Amino acid sequence: MRGTHTIRARILTTLAALFALQLGSLVAPAWACGCGAMIPDEDRRIGVDREESAVRWDGRTETVVMRFRVHGDARRAAWIMPVPRRADVTLGDPALFDEIEELAAPERRDRTYFWPREDDWPFSAGRGDGAPAGALPGGAVGVVGRERLGPFDVARLTATDPDALGDWLHAHGFELPDRLTPALRPYVDRKWEYVAVRLAPEEEGAPLRGELTPLRITFASSELVYPMRLSRLADRRQTLGLSILAAHRMEPRSSIGGEAPEVTFSGRVDRPAGAVAALTGGAPAHLTVLEQEFPEPSRIDDDHVLRTVADTPYRRVLYTDRLSTVAGVPSWLLLTGGAATATVLAITLLTVRASRRRAPSPA
Repeated sequence: MRGTHTIRARILTTLAALFALQLGSLVAPAWACGCGAMIPDEDRRIGVDREESAVRWDGRTETVVMRFRVHGDARRAAWIMPVPRRADVTLGDPALFDEIEELAAPERRDRTYFWPREDDWPFSAGRGDGAPAGALPGGAVGVVGRERLGPFDVARLTATDPDALGDWLHAHGFELPDRLTPALRPYVDRKWEYVAVRLAPEEEGAPLRGELTPLRITFASSELVYPMRLSRLADRRQTLGLSILAAHRMEPRSSIGGEAPEVTFSGRVDRPAGAVAALTGGAPAHLTVLEQEFPEPSRIDDDHVLRTVADTPYRRVLYTDRLSTVAGVPSWLLLTGGAATATVLAITLLTVRASRRRAPSPA
């Protein structure tokens, strides 16, 4: 039992070290985040601490709400997202993600164990180091619209040539790297459009830090698609977190070069409220929450296309292990103490009986 806890301690130490390493790596320039590519100004750095995406699809229209939490010294950053149809772009409601997190929260249960562990009495006696457990010029580019939305300068574009698209972006202050241009070719060939975004703080000269206002992008789509191809340009491991509100449970058709997507929640929302109701138009929906890791982003070979599957409900369960007790007394102590008492009584009884048999009969 002690060996098991030693292994657990080593695993936790290793995980803590890896987490610290990841935090350190976030100060490097961020290449990709979820379905787009985010690039800071030259000689500046931006880290994406967290990216959240929520998608609503009713069979005809898709709405993607994205929120980034960033840090670094960049005062501006550019980001581009391909979309299959013409998009409307507005600001989203920050409360949406908190509401989804609450709906999909894991169930918490207590789980008892019988024999004492390393942190339980009597093994913990005398130890004072314990701790409680517990994402241009030229006719080849068309400008559908351009507007300022909070900290975002948004341009909605069409393009028939990826080089012309790259030239337009550079000429209008969307500083994206040259190697992004060929990555746009599949979208140009399929006649997709683009939402190009410049992120700049509302306070002039201030760096981009903290949680940015969500951006809401809506477009017509006969299938639920989540663009991911540009994330193949990332130079470090990518994580996708995706919450989907649709008529049924939705799952990706393939892993598109990453690890198998994991469903962390699946359940019906019959009476949506607040920001969730605003996103679904008040209609009931099935909420599916997905997580996926991309250890080698260069292997991403497509966009996510999601399909309807059986509405099997699922919710994670988090267990809190507790020592089994009876009236506050550890069960193991009662059992062993009772067994010891019973053994003493049995030995005493046998001894008395044996002594009576050996005693001489009276004359």
